[in-house]
Amino acid sequence: MQIKCSICGNIEDFSNNIGFRDECSKCKSSLHICKNCAFYSETSYNECKEPQADRVLDKEKANYCDYFKANENLSNLLKTQSKEDVYNKLNSLFSK
Repeated sequence: MQIKCSICGNIEDFSNNIGFRDECSKCKSSLHICKNCAFYSETSYNECKEPQADRVLDKEKANYCDYFKANENLSNLLKTQSKEDVYNKLNSLFSK
């Protein structure tokens, strides 16, 4: 399983679930935080899509939420490409 640290962007590999005390190897921030959870959503009530989860005020600090599930969404793990890179790739596809 992989997770991207929402604080520094470092990608971490885990063989098991992320524990309450697991930290990012690069910035030493806690990984068991709301912003690294699959249920985190800025547009949801309490910024969480899990209706039974207790409210957590600081979304960037370690918490003991039992519903925490590491956000493994690949789009969050991949770095975004620059506008120029995308343009060049498209240009190479359509040029003769």
